[in-house]
Amino acid sequence: MPGLAFLFPGQGAQGVGMAKDLCVQLPAAKQLFERAKDVLGYNLLDICSFGPEEKLTATDVSQPAIFVASLAALEKLKVESSDLVNSCTHTAGLSLGEYTALTFAGTFTFEDALSVVQQRGQAMQAAALATPSSMASILLIDVPAVEAICQQASSKGLVKIANLLCPGNTVISGDAAAVNEAITLAEAASAKVVRLSVAGAFHTDLMKPADEKLAAALANVKMQAPRIPVWSNVDAQPHTDPEEIRGLLVKQVLSPVRWEDTMKGMLADGVTTYYEIGPGRVLAGLMKRIQRKVEFKNVNA
Repeated sequence: MPGLAFLFPGQGAQGVGMAKDLCVQLPAAKQLFERAKDVLGYNLLDICSFGPEEKLTATDVSQPAIFVASLAALEKLKVESSDLVNSCTHTAGLSLGEYTALTFAGTFTFEDALSVVQQRGQAMQAAALATPSSMASILLIDVPAVEAICQQASSKGLVKIANLLCPGNTVISGDAAAVNEAITLAEAASAKVVRLSVAGAFHTDLMKPADEKLAAALANVKMQAPRIPVWSNVDAQPHTDPEEIRGLLVKQVLSPVRWEDTMKGMLADGVTTYYEIGPGRVLAGLMKRIQRKVEFKNVNA
């Protein structure tokens, strides 16, 4: 039987105005933001709806915002096609989106997951502020070439591959000077480079001690076995054991996101239909570079 996957976006998918109309149209979506207010201590829907953009893009706000907006979009799908939601066989999320996937699959309660996401965002923001750092997408060249560039640029500081997204799209992350050097080398190698508007060097050792703070936050919440396997960014494999998942979520902060391998794993597992649930269409664009001959739909926030 063909598989059905729900995919959830990560940081960078946010945009001012997201979830605004959805919450007007759908009481269940609005209720999620009301519950979020109790957890976070501020009006997240107001920031999602009206900005300002610099506040919404801050790591400590954008992570809870994308998490709640994505689950609000899921509420829309539940209303429109509850049978479809119940038929989902596979789920994954890009970086932060893994928490949304785990919440959808029943590993976390909404409140527990949002509390952890808030603490994760705060810890990553603090780590980013501690060291001048950045990220950039390196396009049109292959992974070995990007690895060689990072190795060469490491004379200026730490720079590593942070996201393996799809063929010809590899994200690097590290010290600002080292990333700048890698960008110069990549452009000399005829790559196209896009600097990412994020706070710091996510998915590298520069995120320490955010991983330790996240481990402490995760230790304080109950985790159930998910009703369907959730694919981890760390090893691109499906998991159902809560303690295994807990450990992988901690590792994820410092480890590269293996999104291309995750999608290839789902394809090999017989998934033929994919839904990107949440703000933006980033995941749809990545899938087009991995396998165009699948059904891919968006449920936007």
